[in-house]
Amino acid sequence: MTLKWTDIEDIALALYEAHPEINPLTVRFTDLRDWINELEDWSDDIHKSNEAKLEAIQMAWLDEFNSSQNP
Repeated sequence: MTLKWTDIEDIALALYEAHPEINPLTVRFTDLRDWINELEDWSDDIHKSNEAKLEAIQMAWLDEFNSSQNP
């Protein structure tokens, strides 16, 4: 599977699996973009990122993080 900007939920899950101890709200968008680019299955142009895409990914990641904190 390859990840693109449209795969919000899959990116969020991959980020949670890579950084389960990190609260997504503490991650700066510049770092978030870099971490997305470092994902093994990432295959999109990192320069197509924007604040709206990064915020959507961050919120989906937060959902994953919160679910794990409150099983």
